[in-house]
Amino acid sequence: MANAKKQELLGAYLIVGDDALKRETVLARLGKRLEACGDMAFNSDTFDGETASGEEIAAACNTVPFASEKRLVTVVRADKLRAAEADPLVTYLKSPSDATVLALVAEKLAKNTRLYKAVAAVGPKAVIDCALPKTYQLPAQVSAMAKTHGVMMGERAAARLVDMVGDDTVRLDGELARLALEKGLGAELTEADVEAMVTRTNATKPWKFVDALSERDLPLALRTLSQLGDDSSPFALLTMSANRIRELLCVKSLASRRAGETVAQALKMPDWRVKNHGKWAQRYSENELVSALGSAVDAELAMKSGRDADDVFLEWAIEVMKKPAR
Repeated sequence: MANAKKQELLGAYLIVGDDALKRETVLARLGKRLEACGDMAFNSDTFDGETASGEEIAAACNTVPFASEKRLVTVVRADKLRAAEADPLVTYLKSPSDATVLALVAEKLAKNTRLYKAVAAVGPKAVIDCALPKTYQLPAQVSAMAKTHGVMMGERAAARLVDMVGDDTVRLDGELARLALEKGLGAELTEADVEAMVTRTNATKPWKFVDALSERDLPLALRTLSQLGDDSSPFALLTMSANRIRELLCVKSLASRRAGETVAQALKMPDWRVKNHGKWAQRYSENELVSALGSAVDAELAMKSGRDADDVFLEWAIEVMKKPAR
């Protein structure tokens, strides 16, 4: 069995991507596999790419294991290795030791670098992608993560947790572990639980306000606006909002022409970026959207004339989202 595991392992792996939890999980699994080959306590070395010497890392890789079939050499922040320090590893990877597994862990490493190419040449499974899912896919992943802690969480509650904590999967997993401990195994975590039990540590992204404006949901927009970071300029928000209004006008025009062109094609955007545009365009009449664009110009002039920019933007946004009397 140990020999089989030995044959399955490659001489080097690049664990790369911005999903920190996945990087940690992959590295932990690799360590577990190597434990079947012998005692890793005496056969593991860890280096920091920002301060490590490439020669030292290569020397560790060429060290004979003690009372084990394999050694594990880990380089965290491998993307911080200077080119001169990466060169000895590139040379080593041309003929890596059969007795060592080199694990390079990085948040980002360009595919055109010599180090990336050297690891990729070790084998078709040497590069392990740990990229975060798209923003709209993250709540589904968080829901799945909740199950590993013995609790259930719907995507609305998961989306709320992402909104409050951010997209750092290690922090999200930590919050899930804490919530599971407080609520108990088998519990279902709701939006109310998240709001009551989780402290906001993540500034809301400006595009979430623009989405709320597109949805014509004034309470949500005002709540989102209050949660934006200090670096969210009212000028930038006005520009983003005006751009979205133009996009919705384009959607309305496309629908009236009944052309074969899709929204994504017309706006030159990926499908996932425009999946809600059709629904949002129905929230406003064409005249309302045209009027909103015109008033955006007036708002910008007022902001530049010396009036409080935040007040002007807020007044404009409320007027845009205000629904006509019936």
